[in-house]
Amino acid sequence: MIEWQWPWMLLLLPLPWLARRLLPRLDTQQVALRTPFFDQWQDLGDKGSDSPDRRGWALLACLALLWLLLLLAAARPQWIGEAIELPNSGRDLMLAVDISGSMRMEDMLVGQRQLRRIDAVKVVGADFIDRRAGDRLGLILFGSRAYVQSPLSFDTDTVGSFLQEAQIGFAGQETAIGDAIGLAVKRLKERPAESRVLVLLTDGQDTASSVQPLDAARLAQTLGIRIYTIGIGADRLTLPGLFGSSFGSRQVNPSAELDEEGLQQIADLTGGRYFRARDPQELVGIYQLLDQLEPVEQDSATYRPRQALGHWPLAGALLLSFLLALRHCYRQGLFERARARGEAPAERSTTAPTAARRGAGP
Repeated sequence: MIEWQWPWMLLLLPLPWLARRLLPRLDTQQVALRTPFFDQWQDLGDKGSDSPDRRGWALLACLALLWLLLLLAAARPQWIGEAIELPNSGRDLMLAVDISGSMRMEDMLVGQRQLRRIDAVKVVGADFIDRRAGDRLGLILFGSRAYVQSPLSFDTDTVGSFLQEAQIGFAGQETAIGDAIGLAVKRLKERPAESRVLVLLTDGQDTASSVQPLDAARLAQTLGIRIYTIGIGADRLTLPGLFGSSFGSRQVNPSAELDEEGLQQIADLTGGRYFRARDPQELVGIYQLLDQLEPVEQDSATYRPRQALGHWPLAGALLLSFLLALRHCYRQGLFERARARGEAPAERSTTAPTAARRGAGP
């Protein structure tokens, strides 16, 4: 279906005719040259060509078509497509991912290979994001500061791409859990109360926030925002001994700085849950549990795609005006005059030496 944004522009269609009929003719005094046998010359010039009336009507029709095309373009036509129902049922779910310096720790065991914590989050988180069809998803990255990498959107592909592009240290080396919660609260507070969810993933404790994590969690509680916290990192890691051998090797706890108690309090305070991910398999299980959140039905919305069509009549008007300009140049003989001016210097350059030789005597 075609829709016109400015249909009143078509009311200007009779404007050239009204101007011709209503405006007075221009009265000019021109010098006239009286020539004998003018009628005979005019008949010789018109032989084999269309009559002046036919040429005049053809030109008038072209000009009228040109004016019509310009008005059609000015009316801004648009093609309205079929209605598309948006997946407007689900939750407003914000992901807050820790990208501080400690996330580069290689303690996530996959087979016989150790992955960095951030790499495990990217691999497992990508599948989780893909399965959240129908949810409005957002992404917050935090280190020493918290930043909204992607606002709430149905475009889960873009959110997944932003997560894959996240780099350790871009937000600083420390951990600001309280600031991340506060930023998520700011983004979620305007959304329906039944669908506000924050999933916070970290491997440490708060070291850089301007707002204490529990204070931010209390604010989230008053606004009905549920927070699911995930503590990531292995409990045991074997450090190699002398020259990389088992001699002198020792086991350490790489998650000693993980504030499990604080994350548990944040989840309990807001009605969420705390999960512990010691390896990628546990992280997969946690995301599968989060997938079981029942979506909250919201008012459905429809969208009709629009495509502008004004460039087509504008292109037609441009082509027609170009053809009329070529016709004018041809009838006025401008092409022949230009060709003659281009050939004249060549003729003079070839005849000049001949004349010089003729003038030279013995």
